[in-house]
Amino acid sequence: MNRRLILTTLAATTAAALAGCAGPTAFSADVSSYGAWAAGRKPGTYAFDRLPSQQQSEEAAKRQATLEDAAKAALERAGFKPAPDAKTADVLVTLGARVTAYDPVPWDDPLWWRWRGRLIAPRYGYAPGWSGFGWRHDPFFDRRYDRAVALLMRDRATGEALFETHASNEGFTAGGDSLLTPLFDAALAEFPQVNPKSHRVTVQLLR
Repeated sequence: MNRRLILTTLAATTAAALAGCAGPTAFSADVSSYGAWAAGRKPGTYAFDRLPSQQQSEEAAKRQATLEDAAKAALERAGFKPAPDAKTADVLVTLGARVTAYDPVPWDDPLWWRWRGRLIAPRYGYAPGWSGFGWRHDPFFDRRYDRAVALLMRDRATGEALFETHASNEGFTAGGDSLLTPLFDAALAEFPQVNPKSHRVTVQLLR
């Protein structure tokens, strides 16, 4: 399956799911995770820990609250429970998210010439030949977006980093806040197992 078809299928699947189609729908993301969660250690309770930059303004604090709301369900599905007081939580959780837009070019892929841009020759100017060449418009060359979240757990008592995970997926739109929850679900789907190598994880979106 070529990359354009993958992106188009993912965009259609995500749009349908977020529009409220009935029943479970698959959502996929690339996940990598790191750490050394101790064997036998139970998930326990958690509290969110905001970095200074994440609370320096009202806008930053509001954005962080949105991330926390999106991550709560994923944390609970992984076995964690919110602590009544951050000072008594077993782990402190720091969150991050970003959206990166980029414009692909024909030479991104060494096989572009097989199926992407086609050289066209407009029939104008000097006859009987063609006077110029250009790229045929191809949807693959539209701007694409990489949507990503990150989550870090630290032991509250010692400050030790216990588990770090990243999840991202790609599409033709920025996606919006509605993508945060499935991204966090994918990021924590394999907890407490770690796998630093980026790999595909699929979770179910429910209506």
